[in-house]
Amino acid sequence: MTLHQAHMMDALPGLQPHRISISHSREAEQHGHRKRVRDRFLKAGGDATPESELLELVLFRAIPRREVRSLARRLLATFGDFNGVIAASPNRLSAVQGVGTSVIQELKVVEAAAQTMARTKVMHRDVLSSWDALLQYCRAKMANMEREQFRVLFLDRRNRLIADEALQTGTVDHVPVYPREVIKRALELNASALILVHNHPSGDSTPSRDDIAMTRQIRQGAETLGLVLHDHLIIGSSGTYSFRSNELL
Repeated sequence: MTLHQAHMMDALPGLQPHRISISHSREAEQHGHRKRVRDRFLKAGGDATPESELLELVLFRAIPRREVRSLARRLLATFGDFNGVIAASPNRLSAVQGVGTSVIQELKVVEAAAQTMARTKVMHRDVLSSWDALLQYCRAKMANMEREQFRVLFLDRRNRLIADEALQTGTVDHVPVYPREVIKRALELNASALILVHNHPSGDSTPSRDDIAMTRQIRQGAETLGLVLHDHLIIGSSGTYSFRSNELL
């Protein structure tokens, strides 16, 4: 632009505000969209709200002004569903275009809240009579993990959950388990019964030969010391495998 043209533009200020009006128009459009999404959620509730809009509601807090519909779609396309998005690791989330620290923080807050609520339903209760709640908690905690993790739920004489501990974390297809350490920890906590839980990141919850052998070793050690092994659960994205239900205990 020449100096003469610049002076002409200054002399015709009506030509410049058009950019500002577009910006204001987009901001108004975004505000209207956010209000409609929020109103639909408040009216219909979470069960009737599409996952894409639930995710937008989370992103609204992390990204106060910009459009987030496209980001919500990218996240769902990458991780499959809402649970997959909130459970994804920070490293994988940051690889998605448009995801920054604030978005990761909001997603991890939602994940922590979901796990806390699920855990509250089983903590200090008879887990055998709250089995569905226990399964929901284990799935919320482990179904979308990217590496295998071995956890033990320690129960008291009334089968109430007194501790839930991750004893080992391994690779994408293996986690080392030391039966002696499991029994030792149970004695330290004065537990009376155990439930073993680990995940299969592959999605297939079918136990391997090593899984079966390890479970037998822990059961034998537990019985020797008067401990009860109620079950071994394998969590996969396709479902949950119970050793007891399949007569392996």
